[in-house]
Amino acid sequence: MMQEQTEGIPEASLRPLRGWHVGHYFYRFDRAQLRHLGPSELSDGCLAFESVLDPAAPGAPARLQTLTISGHKADFAFLALDADPRVVNGIHQRLLACPLGAALTPTWSFISLTEVSEYLPTLEQYGQELAAKGLNPASEEYQVRLKQFERRLEIMHRQRLTPDLPTWPAVCFYPMNKRRQPEANWFLLDFAERSRLMGQHGESGMKFAGKVTQLITVALGLDDWEWGVTLWARNPEFLKDIVYRMRFDEASARYADFGPFYVGYLASASEILVQCRVGGREAQPGNGPLG
Repeated sequence: MMQEQTEGIPEASLRPLRGWHVGHYFYRFDRAQLRHLGPSELSDGCLAFESVLDPAAPGAPARLQTLTISGHKADFAFLALDADPRVVNGIHQRLLACPLGAALTPTWSFISLTEVSEYLPTLEQYGQELAAKGLNPASEEYQVRLKQFERRLEIMHRQRLTPDLPTWPAVCFYPMNKRRQPEANWFLLDFAERSRLMGQHGESGMKFAGKVTQLITVALGLDDWEWGVTLWARNPEFLKDIVYRMRFDEASARYADFGPFYVGYLASASEILVQCRVGGREAQPGNGPLG
């Protein structure tokens, strides 16, 4: 019997070869169910809720962030990232299993992976760009700029694959697809054209440096949409500004389809309970958990 050829084949594993699993989960409190909980059950449920959503708790995902959601699509949400998908989904299961679980209605979720964009220039490509601008590869300026880009590239790769989550207060999340219509099929464009369009798109985003930062994750083969975009902003107005500005880029105007938008504000688990008036907790006017 021929031996199975395994050379060069990765070991079977749930952990990505690079990067992390990502889960965006959204919930609504069932007020009718909350009214059926006794005082001690409600109190225990609130404590368990806070414990499950504590990013510093033992067994928590590598990254965990919670927020309240504006509008009626959901009351609150969490974003979890970890190399192990069971750790990410475990937060969801523990929430449903806690004493408040019967009063929680999951409204939506989005499952994806972190990735490094194929349109991010490699060190070699950046060197070619410098040479195309007239810099001699043997010159000191060329070598200095290449070394600077190499350091930036390492940081960019790390931030895309194992990101630190921003603490800016306003958050927006939406899924998106690239169109495959006869008159606008993204996947029939050659790489050079796609790279040009994404470069234009990136230049628009750079105008919001210091105001908005983003995390783009890939869901191809994992969820109903192809990519997920999470934006953090210093002010909600900047979310509106950047989305409006980038709508005019050809990559969006011609080739992008967008799913539902969820907008919220960073809040700890205890602040979520206060904001949503759960367990008799109420925010005082002008002195709520979100300022």
